[in-house]
Amino acid sequence: MDKSLKFTVITVSFNNGKTLEQTIQSVLGQSYSFIEYLVIDGGSTDGSKAILEKYRDRIQWISEPDKGIYDAMNKGIKLATGDFVGFLNADDFYANPKVLENMAAVLQTNPTALAAYGDLAYVKEDQVDSIVRYWKSGPYDRDAFKTGWMPPHPTFYLKRECFAEFGGFRNEDLASAADYELMLRMLYKHKLHCVYNPELMVRMRTGGVSNRNLKNRVRGNKEDQKAWDLNHLRPGRFTFLLKPLRKIPQFWQRPNS
Repeated sequence: MDKSLKFTVITVSFNNGKTLEQTIQSVLGQSYSFIEYLVIDGGSTDGSKAILEKYRDRIQWISEPDKGIYDAMNKGIKLATGDFVGFLNADDFYANPKVLENMAAVLQTNPTALAAYGDLAYVKEDQVDSIVRYWKSGPYDRDAFKTGWMPPHPTFYLKRECFAEFGGFRNEDLASAADYELMLRMLYKHKLHCVYNPELMVRMRTGGVSNRNLKNRVRGNKEDQKAWDLNHLRPGRFTFLLKPLRKIPQFWQRPNS
């Protein structure tokens, strides 16, 4: 297989010293060679910078204050030089060493694709082999956005030039739904060709910003509506009702189910 396709993987971190090294090692342990790895740290004070310094010869990193997670992601986008750009949170990790090799194969088989995504598993914070929810994304269907569907952002890879053409994360307008808005804008509004990689790509520890409590879920639902408004798009009649309901089957789905 021609391995000329280059990925930029961006990890945004702030005081994630407890899990950061596992995330780093899951990237550096990939079988695929053409990876640029960027860590954008928000000025951590918990020893994260000492961890980053250990890997200075294999990763690029900066540590400075930012305006939040999506501001930091935008910093990473500006530094990226890969053909495709993806994000791996500082408390998440790749499911196996061949994730990016397999993603490269999918993209090379679909040379007109500008985006791709796969499956995601939510795991217990201190028992990462124990799956709590399994997000089986399914084949791409643009119209599914109207029925509350979206790709799992930690598995989403986008052609770098698309950020230059259509913009990065709208950090000032949204909080926890900025990733949803970006994928809605790229895939639904601009109709970019997207493909599905049918495998578990990332294990995510439970307790993310948008899922932490009921108040955040309500706020997230309002921000989902704002994502459509910002792009002058009309959602389906039941889009915002169906979006959280789609999570329910994930609690009993498992890989290869």
